[in-house]
Amino acid sequence: MTATTTPYSDLKAPTTARRLLTAPTTGPLAALLLACAFFSLSTDQFLTGGNFSLIVQQVMVVGTLAIGQTLIILTAGIDLSCGAVMAFGSIVIAKMAAEGSLPPLLAIALGLAVCGGFGLLNGLLVQKIPLPPFIVTLGMLNVAFALTHIYSEEQTVTNLPGPLTALGETFPLGNTDITYGSLVTIALFLLLAYALSNTGWGRHVYALGNSAEAARLNGIRTSRLTIGIYTVAGLLYGIAAVLLISRTGVGDPQAGQTDNLDSITAVVLGGTSLFGGRGSVLGTFIGVLIVGVFRNGLQLMGVASIYQTLITGVLVILAVTVDQLSRKKAR
Repeated sequence: MTATTTPYSDLKAPTTARRLLTAPTTGPLAALLLACAFFSLSTDQFLTGGNFSLIVQQVMVVGTLAIGQTLIILTAGIDLSCGAVMAFGSIVIAKMAAEGSLPPLLAIALGLAVCGGFGLLNGLLVQKIPLPPFIVTLGMLNVAFALTHIYSEEQTVTNLPGPLTALGETFPLGNTDITYGSLVTIALFLLLAYALSNTGWGRHVYALGNSAEAARLNGIRTSRLTIGIYTVAGLLYGIAAVLLISRTGVGDPQAGQTDNLDSITAVVLGGTSLFGGRGSVLGTFIGVLIVGVFRNGLQLMGVASIYQTLITGVLVILAVTVDQLSRKKAR
């Protein structure tokens, strides 16, 4: 009786097809395609170039916030302050340009610096004291929210100079109008996706999320890295503030109140683990589109907005459940 041997082919690395099927973005991408197929059959207006352009316009602000949120969640943190920081940055930019007589580009630079400063402060509090990211960013949410209403005096800032709304302008692509702001958001996704996948900094981000202590023992300056990640996220919130102004044409102190939750929703739906160390910006892009497609499609079908929120909540719970089950299976 001969011993059973394992064929050499079984010991080979997984095939390309197997890697694609087990990739974290495969599930979200399948969900996005299924949602698009469902809504295209449910309404004639969904499957048009103009509608897809509208979806991207509607999610470009939350999408930019979600890039920063992804970086933080990859480190096993979370940022509840992103929407409020963006709103404060947008008010600073709008008021400085419209009422402070600053040149628009200088006002934008000031707004980016303010948002980056919030990110830096978040990172310092998380790393140096240290405090839990949830508590730090929850407190910073309230600080930014209060400052927004104090500085704006509860007034919407109007009569903005043209450069502040330039990214909201469109150009034709075939029979579809595309906003410049949409291109900025897509470019940011591509830039951060490259940075995470192809640079030492990106590898360090994942290592920090997997185990901060192991990363430190391997020579990674975890303190500096964490502070840098929160600062970069803050700068991204500043860019989101510029995109918000360009889309609405005003500085609105009421803006961004639910965008923190929307950004977390997009990150989770995109397959990034809330426990850190696993996920991608590409997945977040898919998650952002899932949120946008569902809201747009349900709106076209005449479904009330409260049911849109209900369905989004169910999707988030399902996504986190899948992540938790996959982690248990991997142990």
